[in-house]
Amino acid sequence: MDRRSFIKNASLGGLGAAAATALAAPAIAQSNPKVTWRLTSSFPKSLDTIYGGGEVLSKYVSEATDGNFQIQVFAAGEIVPGLQAADATAAGTVEACHTVAYYYWGKDPTWALGAAVPFALNARGMNAWHHHGGGIDLFNEFLGAQGLVGFPNGNTGVQMGGWFRKEIKTVADMKGLKMRVGGFAGKVMERLGVVPQQLAGGDIYPALEKGTIDAAEWVGPYDDEKLGFYKVAPYYYYPGWWEGGPTVHAMFNKAAYDGLPKAYQSLLRTACQATDANMLQKYDYLNPSAIKRLVAAGAKLSPFSPEILSACFDEANKVYAEMEAANPTFKKIWESIKAFRAEYYLNAQIAEYNYDTFMMIQQRNGKV
Repeated sequence: MDRRSFIKNASLGGLGAAAATALAAPAIAQSNPKVTWRLTSSFPKSLDTIYGGGEVLSKYVSEATDGNFQIQVFAAGEIVPGLQAADATAAGTVEACHTVAYYYWGKDPTWALGAAVPFALNARGMNAWHHHGGGIDLFNEFLGAQGLVGFPNGNTGVQMGGWFRKEIKTVADMKGLKMRVGGFAGKVMERLGVVPQQLAGGDIYPALEKGTIDAAEWVGPYDDEKLGFYKVAPYYYYPGWWEGGPTVHAMFNKAAYDGLPKAYQSLLRTACQATDANMLQKYDYLNPSAIKRLVAAGAKLSPFSPEILSACFDEANKVYAEMEAANPTFKKIWESIKAFRAEYYLNAQIAEYNYDTFMMIQQRNGKV
């Protein structure tokens, strides 16, 4: 083929490709209809990692649809208070929320099972149960009755036990303690003399500063540092046995979700799983340096004593027995978690535990 013929044929081929692309554009546009939703968060913007889960979800969905599916994210208080996010979504005030299900345990303790309950699973275990143990479907059976659909959309990893204005060494030290604690962990601690308080994140620091409360748990080093708790309650305890692997959910108004094209429903599920992984990875990266800064700033780091952990574990099991007897829905989901928990921690004792333990010893010996 001579040079002139080659150029002519190549040009026609290019025009053909361009024409095909132009013809395909309307079909693509039709498959990505314009949708605009509002999402209300339970978190303030200052907590960029946990609040950011809503923004990351919005970004993933927008990018995957060429901007045709937009989710506008609003911080706690901009539309409704943080602890009313799920209520607003169920009512249709907004189409979506980014929240933690145990905030609503007072209505029904079953809410908490989708997020975290005392002495349950860690983050990796919760994700395994949700995605492969039927957890998402079981929890959505419950959420459906509330007018909602939800998917895991973040996890902080095991949390810290909180900030205390005084040392807590024994169970006796907990009596009369006014503590901000999320979920129904407060119900367990109440049996040991604690007076539980439920406060949104932005209200915790002033309550600690004024002495309205004596202690507070929030998330972990990175977020706790941002809220400045170490300035007013220097004793920092671990672990947060009530939140071994707390799942943060994206919840959607069921009618709005059911009205989406199937492709958009699938995209939301996929984007939520990606956001879930992203949040945990980010916390794993940021928490190590944050804990060092907190200790340097005066935080007094201590583990809960075996006496306290054992007492809390025993009381938690009593609470579970009572809830199982009174609430069939709670019983159904909790039995699923318990069954997997037994298998999960059996397996975790083998390779994972031994590898991590060995590496921790090397770190303490200055070899890592």
